[in-house]
Amino acid sequence: MKVTAIKQQVKRTDRYSIFVDGKYVFSLSDTALLDSKLVNGQELTGAQVKRFKQVSEDDKLYNNALAYATLRPRSSWEMEQYLRRKKCAPALEKKTLDKLIGIGLIDDDGFARSWVANRRLLKPVSRRKLLQELRAKRVLDAAAKQALDEDETDEQAVLAELITRKRKQTRYKDDRKLMQYLAGQGFNYGDIKDALSGLSGLSES
Repeated sequence: MKVTAIKQQVKRTDRYSIFVDGKYVFSLSDTALLDSKLVNGQELTGAQVKRFKQVSEDDKLYNNALAYATLRPRSSWEMEQYLRRKKCAPALEKKTLDKLIGIGLIDDDGFARSWVANRRLLKPVSRRKLLQELRAKRVLDAAAKQALDEDETDEQAVLAELITRKRKQTRYKDDRKLMQYLAGQGFNYGDIKDALSGLSGLSES
């Protein structure tokens, strides 16, 4: 069997189609093609073609994982779940995850910092709620707490902002319902009472 053509794909210019004996057999990314050292006219055994087909499948999986990781920061657990949904073999899962960690695309410390920063931008949220969310992403407590310790957001100011925002809604005119909501968002009961009292005092003055 002979490699009869190596053609750059039109829609995926980072991938190349490999033709053996005049027929398309597999494709490789530009990086995988360089690593393979395949050249036009090269003779291949059946075993080599089979091996390159597996390399092609592994290469596609890695590039899909790469794309998934670049859409937004991912925790290592999220990437593991993605690879398992793709029915990735355990050994390949570890190899792929290690490669992504090696190039810095998967980094739980960085993920935790990014998560905290983005959530702070989106809406008022408590430190406790952020910790719960990071735990749901299976980020280790050490990384989660470090990210929260680096966050300089004033928790009392966040609580006051949320109270002001929610009080504009009819259902939260009742302080009892508002307190239940705020507690569900992870704020401390004592802090909620103090914030409500402080804001009430401001509105009366």
